[in-house]
Amino acid sequence: MQKERLTTLENVIDKNRRSFYVIGKALKEIRDDRLYSFLLFKTFEAYTRARWEIGKSQAYRLIEACHVIDNLSPIGDILPENESQVRSLASLAPAAQRKIWRDFLMTDMELSALNIRKYINSSITDNHDTKADHTEIISDTYKEATLAMLEQIRQAQSDGWQSTSQEAGLFWNKVMKEKIMSGTLLKVEAK
Repeated sequence: MQKERLTTLENVIDKNRRSFYVIGKALKEIRDDRLYSFLLFKTFEAYTRARWEIGKSQAYRLIEACHVIDNLSPIGDILPENESQVRSLASLAPAAQRKIWRDFLMTDMELSALNIRKYINSSITDNHDTKADHTEIISDTYKEATLAMLEQIRQAQSDGWQSTSQEAGLFWNKVMKEKIMSGTLLKVEAK
């Protein structure tokens, strides 16, 4: 069963040598499920070098590119076209990848690895120059709102998460984090 899967995945790689996303996805499964051992390779790296003439770094870049494309795909139809265009985004956190990609697309710059890298570098430089560490600065209103949320969490914990589920609390925590990271405003209407 797994040997047949290995053959199928290898055929995917062979037929799609130019399709970095498909190759990255296949390599990830081969690595994660240790399918390379069916061909008597002791390591994933030895397998990729001998079977596909892909070095360790390139194999892992293709796998990482697959993760980035999966992260970017829900936000639009325009995606990076090759692994080198994804490479600069791969070092960023998922929320930052989405924000940078949206912002880059709005510039109407030509889609190239060089332009993406330049845009990311300028964005990071701009953020470091203009946004010093302000973690100790907090308005009284924000502090009050945060303390009120913590009190709601304490109450929900004390009633065993009956009035508000723990999953709902975690979901809204995730939403708030994404909105803070992306810099977009969240408009929530009270019910």
